[in-house]
Amino acid sequence: MQKCHLAVDIGASSGRVMAGFINQEKLQLEEVYRFENQMISKDGHLCWDINHLYQSLKTGVKEAVQQQFKPVSLAIDTWAVDFVLLDQDGALLTDVIAYRDHRTDGVMEQVFQQIDPSDIYQRTGIQFQPFNTIYQLKALKDSQPDLLARAQTFLMIPDYLNYLLTGEKANEYTNATSTQLVNLETKDWDYALIDKLGLPKQIFQPIKLPKTALGSIKDSLAEELGVNFRVVLPATHDTGSAVIALPEQQETIYLSSGTWSLMGIEALEPIATEEALLYNFTNEGGVDYRYRFLKNIMGLWMIQEVKRLYNDRYSFTDFVSLAEQAASFNSIVDVNDQRFLSPENMIEAIRSYCRETGQPEPTTTGELARTIFISLAKSYQQTIEEIEKLTTRSYNQINIIGGGCQNELLNQLLADFSKKTVYAGPIEATAIGNVVVQLLEAKQLSTLTEARQLIKQSFPIKIFQPKEN
Repeated sequence: MQKCHLAVDIGASSGRVMAGFINQEKLQLEEVYRFENQMISKDGHLCWDINHLYQSLKTGVKEAVQQQFKPVSLAIDTWAVDFVLLDQDGALLTDVIAYRDHRTDGVMEQVFQQIDPSDIYQRTGIQFQPFNTIYQLKALKDSQPDLLARAQTFLMIPDYLNYLLTGEKANEYTNATSTQLVNLETKDWDYALIDKLGLPKQIFQPIKLPKTALGSIKDSLAEELGVNFRVVLPATHDTGSAVIALPEQQETIYLSSGTWSLMGIEALEPIATEEALLYNFTNEGGVDYRYRFLKNIMGLWMIQEVKRLYNDRYSFTDFVSLAEQAASFNSIVDVNDQRFLSPENMIEAIRSYCRETGQPEPTTTGELARTIFISLAKSYQQTIEEIEKLTTRSYNQINIIGGGCQNELLNQLLADFSKKTVYAGPIEATAIGNVVVQLLEAKQLSTLTEARQLIKQSFPIKIFQPKEN
């Protein structure tokens, strides 16, 4: 059997279990099992089906064993900000309400009446988004104070899955920073801020760092799955794992491209200036206390929703081809406009924005796709300019990582708009970063620099040069 490390990578539309191991001085990654994930409507809220995710995780482990893999360890990464609360017996008190749910509408503004936003930013360095955990907890406190009073444990999604596997309760650092409740200086929960919001301090667990081993899975699970292994903390925030997989040693602007686009730099110190606040940049925690200084951009969620509205008649490759055929159509939308966060109809939201701004409305499928791709590229270009202004330096290249790096039209548009060289890959950045942390914990790799060199020699990278005008 092939010894391996299992990466459980769960995104907003699907999850997968990947087996990673070093073979002939290259990092090898094999998909073992893939499963669907989607928001469901429950009791008037948009929720995640956490039981489905847990059962799918276990099925993935069983599949790995069937495929002759012998997992040494397993690590889980997911999206950020969403959470569960447990009672004194460790039972669920809450559903996993999704960040796109409307329960936080207007809540951020209510918090601003209580606490100056500049104070929150200086304390946490985190970008203001209406769905941040801080506002989800405030919404829960206002709507169900009795439930919050009964809560004993706060766990984010990967924390809870780890708890189901091991019985250990811990909050992992990279995901915890996304709550907007972790202090930049102490790198621990900001209990003064938590007090100001009237939230119960005892629910927050000790913050543990990536490369921490939580221990082996429960004996009953080992018997059920037919294998025993350790559970290790990666950067449980999927973007944190993706950024670990940057193949370059030199400084670069990165774009983690998927449902969300996250564009920024890796920094050793946070940048929480008034100007960074003005541009709404975030300082999310990374591995080895590095910072992901980045901006959250709406991303390929927009084309995913258009695809859904067309009943999946077109593939993502089809959308790229149709957009190329509509090359003369140049309407642009602000992809970060809140109307695109969770609209009833994405196509109508795009058209109404164009109407309101006096631009031609996209009518064909290709025009819709081109509007999204060119709008994203323009947003990326603006973000690059902001990064260079905030850091007072220029960058020569952009590294696109994640599934979105397969969109060659978008890659070329970004190269053309930015006048910079664009490197696209690796595609499976999040799973790669997840596995790399497990290899570091197991002492199979010594440093992040060594890991990135291994990644560079293991996976193909495509290069896009800006076209001459």
